[in-house]
This record gives sequence, C-alpha cells and structure tokens, in this order.
Amino acid sequence: MTRALTTDLIESLTPRAADLLADVARRHKLSKYADMRIEIVQEKRVGAENGAEKFSREDCRFAVGIRVLAGDKTVAPGYFGQTFGKGDMAGLTTKLVTGFKHAYDRAIANSEEKLMARSKFKDLGAALSDTKLAQTEAHKDKVKAEYAMDPRTVGIDEMLRYVTDVSRSLEHMDEQVKYNSVSAVTLLARELFASTEGACIDQSFALTQGSTYVVAITESGDQELSDSMGHQRGWEVVTEGVVEEYIRNLDLHTFSANLARDAVKLANSPPLRSSQKDVVVVSDPHFNTLKAHEIIGHPTELDRALKMETAYAGRSWLLRSLHDTQLGKQIASPLVNAYSDPSLPGFGHYKYDHEGTQGRKVMHIEKGIFKGFMNSRQTAAVLGVPPNGSYMATSAGLVPLVRMSTTVFGAGTRSPEEIIREVDKGYYIVGHRIPSIAESRENFRISAQKVYEIHQGQIGQLYRGGGIMADTKDYLMRVDAVGRDFRLYPIPTCGKGQPMQSRRLGNGGPTMRSRARLAGLE
Repeated sequence: MTRALTTDLIESLTPRAADLLADVARRHKLSKYADMRIEIVQEKRVGAENGAEKFSREDCRFAVGIRVLAGDKTVAPGYFGQTFGKGDMAGLTTKLVTGFKHAYDRAIANSEEKLMARSKFKDLGAALSDTKLAQTEAHKDKVKAEYAMDPRTVGIDEMLRYVTDVSRSLEHMDEQVKYNSVSAVTLLARELFASTEGACIDQSFALTQGSTYVVAITESGDQELSDSMGHQRGWEVVTEGVVEEYIRNLDLHTFSANLARDAVKLANSPPLRSSQKDVVVVSDPHFNTLKAHEIIGHPTELDRALKMETAYAGRSWLLRSLHDTQLGKQIASPLVNAYSDPSLPGFGHYKYDHEGTQGRKVMHIEKGIFKGFMNSRQTAAVLGVPPNGSYMATSAGLVPLVRMSTTVFGAGTRSPEEIIREVDKGYYIVGHRIPSIAESRENFRISAQKVYEIHQGQIGQLYRGGGIMADTKDYLMRVDAVGRDFRLYPIPTCGKGQPMQSRRLGNGGPTMRSRARLAGLE
C-alpha cells in the first residue's frame, strides 16, 4: 500500500538519507562531496473576484535535489532535480539512487570538459578552477514550524468563504471601486537536508499570505493598487492579523478595506508632476522595503556580483572585478546601516539554508561603509570568506541561488514626525509599487502608492502616480535622517535565476530622508 504523500513522510526518509549518501561514496570513487534535499509542501489556495468565488485548490508537492562534486584531476559539480507524485513513493529509494548516479555522471562530464578547456585555452582556461566549498559545521537539528491554526487542517471551504466575504465587502464599500480580487494561501513545508559531511537537518515552516488588488475609477482619474500581507504562521494571520515588535499585520478584511479606500482617494487626487531637480524626500518604512530589496539586497548577492547571472539578471556595481570592489569604502551617509538577517521574523526567516549552513546576520553597510555580500559555500570560497547561509532554492528540485533572507535598512534614533517637521518644502513617499532598476543597480526608479506634499513641516496635498528616481550611491550619501520606526513587510514574489525561481522573502526599514528627483505622470 502506497503511503500518503504528506509532510510526515520526511520522518521515514530521514534514517535512509545517511545510508544513501554513504552508498554514493562507496559506489562512486571520484566523488568528493554530495548532498540531498527533500521537500514536501502541503498547500491550499483560494481566490475571489468582485464578490464571487473564483478558485480553490489543494496541492501536495514532493521534490528532490541532489548535488555531487566529483572528478579526478579537477573537481566539478553535477546536479539532479525532480518533482515526484504519489505514485512514485513505492520505488522512491531506487529513484534516489538513480538520481545520485545521474548527478555523479554529470559532475564527471563537467570535470572532463573543464580539464579539456584548461589545456585548450591556456591562460583563459586557467580561470576554470576546481569547485570548492568553504568550510562549515555539519549540523544535526530539527526545527519545528510555528502556527496557531495548522494550515493542514483549516478547511478550504472556510478559506474560500472568508476571501469571498472580503471581496464582497469591497464591492459594496464605494461605487468608485470598480474591480477587486482577493486571494489567500496557507501552507506547511518540511525540508530535509543531508550531506556526506554528516549534516542532517529537518526543518519545517508554516506560511500564510493574503493579497488584494483593487481598481478605482472616478471622473478625475483612475487608480489600481495591489499589496500583500503575510507571515510564517498559520491561517490566523489572515483572520486575526499579527502584532509583533517589527510586524503590524492587519487581518485581511481590514487590510483590503484600507487599500480600497486609498485607491479611491488617489483616483480623486491630481497626478504628480516630475521634478527637473532633486527635492527633499521622506520615505516611509513600506516604501523603503522595496528600496532595500532592490538597491541593497540584489547587488549584495555574491553570485550576481561574481557575474554568475550577468546574461539574464545583471551585475553589481559593488564588485566590478575581484580587484575593483567597494569593500571597505564609503558608499552611504554615516547614518546608513543595512544588513540581511534570516533570524528576523516574517517571510525571510530560516535557521539553515539549503546547503545546511546556519544563517547569520550579514552587514552590508555599517555607518556608510560597505562591508560584504550574502554568499554560498562556493562563492564564499572564491573570496576566501566564511559562508553566511544565503543559498536558497524555490523548490528542492531546483539548484539553489544566493538569495536575500530579510534585507533591511537599519533603524535610526529619530521620530518620523520630527523628520517630517524639519522639512520646509519636500515630499512624503508612502508605500511601494513598481521598481525599475539599472542592470548593475547603480541607479533606480521606484513608484509609490501615495505621494504627499510637505509644506512647512506639515503633510499636505496627496498625489497619484508618483515615485522617485536617483543614482544609488548619490541617494545613500545624502541621507540626513533615519527614523526609529523599523518595520518588516513581506515581498511575495522575488524572481531570480534561469529558469526563473520566484521566492517569498522579507524586507524592511525605518523612515528615511534624502534627496531625489520626483518621477510623476506629467
């Protein structure tokens, strides 16, 4: 009888992992290292549109990823990844053994091609060095998920009724709201990581997300807004909200109603005019969430900086070559601190990354000085630095990439009210919408949900369709005030890699003041 495909299946697979890895070393003599990731996700999704049920579905995904480093005169990697169905469970051990052989054969082929290229291209070929992994501790651990309402037991009909009620309330709250859609997802994921170095990590997490999209149309204009809320918790995130030190999640009903009201206000507001010169801009924590993501997070991912994804995602101005970097140089005002920290709560939280390295806080900017990158064991070995646990994949069946956990601007000491009160003439930038970033991240344009005029220290006229644009370093160097109102928000879709891996993660920051050009509709 085939065992049910649930997250509990990890329990029976854990004892087998060590035997499988020992078998790799015994059968494949040129193998130097191997690891295996197994992931099972139980997920429920629902959606409503204009007060009517739109969709509901339940899914259970089971994926495996295998990496082998092997070779004789040179060492290279080989990978195997696959998503399995319920019918594959009976012969799973045989399939995993076959997967290890597939990854090993690929590693040997890569090793031989690398050796051939070295001899053929001489000086250029010498750049093809052995694949090395920086040293890390081999952990044995079990990490449990946190939730009040288990995603596996909440009824999907109950979920669908809830989002439909929210959608229906938006439809009737204002005649100027012409369209709305509301969706939610709740899931429990369990991951097993094991390696030939002796690591064996079983970690689980729950995640719940609510998303809303609204369109308001008036005689003055139209406005569409979309936003998401969520946390690594159970279904209670949607129905009750979450109030923690850094996270202020309203329940989805209140969250959606506020978004709809903002859309109506914006549709009745004048469009923002672009400025020809830099102006004073005060940006709120929600806007700085996307700003931290785009101008701090992505350019500090070391695989990007080392040009491993240049062809399809861009580079980083922070490392133009191994001999031309911003490490140790001032790139921001002394008031600016920025870091990535997987121990922070929210979507970006985890204890271990997908090669078993314990995640740790990585300072990117400290008092304006650039300090370092997020890395993997392989990229850490290139720079000769310790690995910091930033190697993650969307699914176990995909090769991990260097990814943000929770990348943020650090808190300051000022109250946001005081920061605004000091501005004689400027603009208050609230909420993020859409980014447009240079391929090396050296300049940016990010649109906001709302832009207010500041006049003599007071919040004034509301504008729609606006944002800011600036040179990244210039903007950071001109930061002259940082608030103490540090907040975290979810980023529901961060794309990276080829094939594309879309991943949920966290970002955040406090209120900040600098100078930039306004990017408006006129």
